[in-house]
Amino acid sequence: MKRKAFVVDTNVLVVANGQNTRADTKCVGKSIEALVTIRSAGIIVLDDQIAILQEYRKHCSYSKQPGVGDAFFRWAWNNQAVAEVCERVRITPKPGKPEDYEEFPDDPVLNAFDRNDRKFVAVARESRNKPKILNATDTDWWDFRVPLRRHGIEVEFLCRHMMRNS
Repeated sequence: MKRKAFVVDTNVLVVANGQNTRADTKCVGKSIEALVTIRSAGIIVLDDQIAILQEYRKHCSYSKQPGVGDAFFRWAWNNQAVAEVCERVRITPKPGKPEDYEEFPDDPVLNAFDRNDRKFVAVARESRNKPKILNATDTDWWDFRVPLRRHGIEVEFLCRHMMRNS
């Protein structure tokens, strides 16, 4: 059975750690379940610049008593070179704009999309595995879901009940 690939927004790790006060127990449970599933039967898609892992590191601990998000970060860090569970994708930062990437869609509708999340979109677009991007509580993903879909980006909303106008 072929493993499914995923790009995981940092908010999923934070929610799985119980560190997002807006997330209800249903959302925490779905986030934990998603991370456990990826570790056991999925593929994480990361960038060759280590931008995603660096962001995880800002919000998760590599060495403390781990929450599920921390454990996922440690697993991703330790397995970033293991092709069976991690796809590394080349992305190109735009000159003078380190949070913007050549691989991000050139679409005026997406100009207001969060620059900090553009790396996830760039990675998903460049992946040979056509991954979904997992999101827990970030409503910006919900706001831009339609234009992102037009560019081949599929976002899975783990906590859909928390999105505006869902």
